[in-house]
Amino acid sequence: MLKEFREFALKGNVVDLAIGVIIGGAFGKIVDSMVADVIMPVIGAITGGLDFSNKFVLLKALTGDVQSPATYVKAKEMGATFGYGQFLTVTLNFLIVAFVLFLVVKGMNRLRKQEAAAPAEPAAPPRQEVLLEEIRDLLKK
Repeated sequence: MLKEFREFALKGNVVDLAIGVIIGGAFGKIVDSMVADVIMPVIGAITGGLDFSNKFVLLKALTGDVQSPATYVKAKEMGATFGYGQFLTVTLNFLIVAFVLFLVVKGMNRLRKQEAAAPAEPAAPPRQEVLLEEIRDLLKK
């Protein structure tokens, strides 16, 4: 059983999948940073300082007993919090990842079409045909 597991785990497909998962995790961190550090500040500047990550509703504050704190982190410490800003940020991350992957796949498909459309060099005729053509030409003379 251990031998079968080793054969399964060391097959090329499993190793390729593991590498894909690791690269995907690293790509996710890049996208998170791009959204948090590049895109969201621009959106915040355009919308007058709007920061989605601090958009929330503290459910205790709905009853009127407690005032809502200024940050989402403090609100989570106080109890049940409806953090719709975090949801919007994660949704934006997903849309960016989906769009980038769409562009990558579209580019790869375009390259594949160009390779398929490019005329391949004609294969050299077999040696027998070349010799037969030479004999034919000599007979014509």
